Amino acid sequence: MAKNLVIVESPAKVKTIKKFLGSGYEVTASQGHVRDLPKSSMGIDIDNDFEPKYITIRGKGDILASLRKEVKKADNIYLATDPDREGEAISWHLYAALNLGSKKCYRITFNEITKNAVKESLKHPREVDMNLVDAQQARRVIDRIVGYSISPVMWVKVKRGLSAGRVQSAALHMVCDRENEIDAFIPEEYWSLDAILDVKGEKKPLTAKYYGEDQCKKTLSSKADVEKIMSEVKGEKFVVTDVTTGTRQKKAPLPFTTSTLQQEAGKTLNFSTSKTMSVAQQLYEGIEIKGEGTVGLISYLRTDSTRVSDEAQAQASKYLADNFAPEYIAETSSDADTGKRIQDAHEAIRPTLLTREPESLKGQLSRDQYRLYKLIWQRFLASRMNPAVYETLSIRINAGKHVFTVSSSRLTFDGYRKVYIQADDTEDEKSLDSAVSEKSVLSLKDLDPRQHFTQPPAHYTESSLVRALEEQGIGRPSTYAPTITTLIKRRYVTKEQKNLYVTDIGHAVDDLMSQAFPSIVDAKFTANIEGLLDGVEEGEVKWKTVIRNFYPDLKESVDKANEELDKIEIKEEESDEVCEKCGRKLVIKYGPSGKFLACPGYPECKNTKPYYEKTGIACPSCGNEIVIKITRKGRKYYGCLGYPDCEFMSWDRPAKKPCPKCGKFMVIKGKKAVCSDKECGHSENLENEE
Repeated sequence: MAKNLVIVESPAKVKTIKKFLGSGYEVTASQGHVRDLPKSSMGIDIDNDFEPKYITIRGKGDILASLRKEVKKADNIYLATDPDREGEAISWHLYAALNLGSKKCYRITFNEITKNAVKESLKHPREVDMNLVDAQQARRVIDRIVGYSISPVMWVKVKRGLSAGRVQSAALHMVCDRENEIDAFIPEEYWSLDAILDVKGEKKPLTAKYYGEDQCKKTLSSKADVEKIMSEVKGEKFVVTDVTTGTRQKKAPLPFTTSTLQQEAGKTLNFSTSKTMSVAQQLYEGIEIKGEGTVGLISYLRTDSTRVSDEAQAQASKYLADNFAPEYIAETSSDADTGKRIQDAHEAIRPTLLTREPESLKGQLSRDQYRLYKLIWQRFLASRMNPAVYETLSIRINAGKHVFTVSSSRLTFDGYRKVYIQADDTEDEKSLDSAVSEKSVLSLKDLDPRQHFTQPPAHYTESSLVRALEEQGIGRPSTYAPTITTLIKRRYVTKEQKNLYVTDIGHAVDDLMSQAFPSIVDAKFTANIEGLLDGVEEGEVKWKTVIRNFYPDLKESVDKANEELDKIEIKEEESDEVCEKCGRKLVIKYGPSGKFLACPGYPECKNTKPYYEKTGIACPSCGNEIVIKITRKGRKYYGCLGYPDCEFMSWDRPAKKPCPKCGKFMVIKGKKAVCSDKECGHSENLENEE
């Protein structure tokens, strides 16, 4: 029997795929990339038409030696790395590193790790797609040139150890722009006016909102505007001049792409982008399921397509027919034409088998795996269902020349909402005021004027930044999570609760980039590069042409920055704690283990202290402040700032007020405050507490 060798990326896939293929196939893993550009130098021969110099990655020698042994024993070699540009590039590097030119070598791809998908891929082997490889090479080379050209400028002009990247610089600039908008925002006053009206025969009054005069909508800018209208309408009859009923539909959401999965997991599960991708990778590579062995639960996780395969569509139709009434089943799918090139996996993220319902797997998945799988399962099923239908009612009420309106709606058919409701689906459903008819005269019970102020733009969260990056065409599905992770790891951006804030270092880096390299931080320029990379993938553009056109302007900017740019001073963040040795205010510094406090008088004064994040909560034992501390193993806990005199600690965040039942401290558990004394058992909702 011919010996077949299948090489995948991840060791987690080996056992699963081996089980699918049987004894005629040996399956082994490259454990990701085996060749890359060197870390010690740029690795791009600028003078030799930007030829990259690839070397074996340190630590991969033994893996390559093992792969070569397997190659010698095999008659046919199948390169089965991931179905995207990076996966194609890994296959190409394996082809070169293992000298597969003299062997029968094939490239296969599958969008999900299931028996059918893997076996079907073997029926359609092909050669390595050099357009995909070149698109990845172009990205890698451009990013390497940018990083290794600009970072040394950073070291001289700002601070050693900083780095600049093409996508991360554009993303940082977006966060800085948002913070500048927030800082420059000046609230503007505006008012609203509601008329509380009695309806004949109805116990409940009707609340109508002020609209304007006749057909013109009017903004109420001041208290004087409101008082003038109130004085004019108090003597008028409130006459219903129009009652319009109708229906509207709310379409089912599209199945998940990488971007929308990261956004929704951030909103509903409070997952970071990196955590979402990590858990999704586990679900894709395979989970041990009782009675089935190790199986991949979802399709490939790096994609910007909402398309669904015919097989998956048929599976969804059957599941819906077996479990739902016919009116819930959509006749046409909710896939979208995004108007842009779609690359990578070419299919949405979905469950590999709909009959694997989340609840049936709950005991076999970790909590995070279960929650993310349930989200993907529900979203995909919902995308194959009919829209939700609402009955609407719009009422127009005239009081002299002034107009008030009422809008209400009622869900008449839940459609896709039967299985899935999005995190930001804030459907404000109101009961229909059917007792009101045209020409009805309503009596004024009260007028309710309210003052408001416009709000600044919201800080970016990981979810909203991913959405903004996608909308502006910056990066691709595989780059969103590592870009945000790099910004946080480099401490250009800090994350508090869910919000992203720019640090002093981040502002300094962005100032330099904006001044010296405006094209790198420009979203349109970065998006244009992505468009050119798509052109390389399609075979329309030669990859070195992209580099040749890009490099001269970058070199000119680097040379100019080195000559003309002034050094940027970063002010150290001053704390409110005083050095007990010399009296100076301690400053916050960063070390390998995170933040710490140090005296700015170094080297004369070498005093340092731990930095603790304050919570604003009083210690229930001594009244000192509770701070967030970290154990030696890295686990977070809550302890008293007065330690060692006070040894209070809690793994859960203490609540601000004591238990009203027994007086002991309460802790926060999800959306409730719970008494720390289990025998007491008191709990209450957090709405009024935090």
